[in-house]
Amino acid sequence: MNVLVTGVAGFVGFFLAQRLLADGDSVYGIDNLNDYYDVSLKKDRLAQFDQAANFTFEQLDLADRAGMERLFQTQAFDCVVHLAAQAGVRYSLKNPHAYADSNLIGFVNILEGCRHTQVPHLVYASSSSVYGANRQIPFSVADSVDHPVSLYAATKKANELMAHAYSHLYNLPTTGLRFFTVYGPWGRPDMAYFKFVDAIANDRPIQVYNHGKMERDFTYIDDVVEGVARTMRHIPQPLDCPEFNTQAPYKVYNIGNHSPVELMTFIETIEQALGKTAEKIMMPMQPGDVAATFADVDDLMADVGFKPSTPLAVGIGKFVDWYRDYYGIG
Repeated sequence: MNVLVTGVAGFVGFFLAQRLLADGDSVYGIDNLNDYYDVSLKKDRLAQFDQAANFTFEQLDLADRAGMERLFQTQAFDCVVHLAAQAGVRYSLKNPHAYADSNLIGFVNILEGCRHTQVPHLVYASSSSVYGANRQIPFSVADSVDHPVSLYAATKKANELMAHAYSHLYNLPTTGLRFFTVYGPWGRPDMAYFKFVDAIANDRPIQVYNHGKMERDFTYIDDVVEGVARTMRHIPQPLDCPEFNTQAPYKVYNIGNHSPVELMTFIETIEQALGKTAEKIMMPMQPGDVAATFADVDDLMADVGFKPSTPLAVGIGKFVDWYRDYYGIG
């Protein structure tokens, strides 16, 4: 397959591109290389593809309508995996327009490109954030997600609605993937696990929000990529998604470890991997944050025969090994 991967210099996009190339697919990757976090990390990810024969990179912004139209007019894609987005719950409080440009306008440009070139399947990243303050555990794709508690979450919910409209109107098969707290080597520096490891390794205190009374369904990057790779090849058909009461070729899955971990246990796991104890500063809950996430992955297991299962200690150990090597810390 010739696959368009947006956000290819990002965390998930980087690993997915590696997987697709190993499977014998061709990857056309785009990324705007913005400075939301360290651009050198993004460039170092891209450098891993320098010798890849079937990899093409173009620096392109999703919100560049003319550039996106040209891309779809000049390339033929068997599948589009749309991972590019302005990420981060807390940053959406500071720079809301970045979310409108990338996550809304950019997504329209993706949908239009897929529609006009009859792309066989669009797979796109949603987020566990769409569940907001949902109290029903575990989170099911059939649950109501009409009350997001951050702008970031609202844009991801909007993406699901926009995708359904295009599936319904133009018979475009779309699959949305609600990722649950993805972590691992080459990860995003704005994520809590990265910040914790960086602070503890450098003898700085860590901030523990909601006084540690939080749970997250941490999902290792290899499991996320496996889920994406399998759903790419499972093209939704009409009537495949009865939980949304739709006849469109539309589907949404959770991709999570189905095993939430308490925040203090998570920190202890990091401390054990580093061999150091953290100085902790207890903080209140941050605006837009939620107390717990927990993925119901029954649909994923039923349709593609896979559910994430990497133990937290294994995944954190691999991240710490990468962190020490990348930053030259013994």
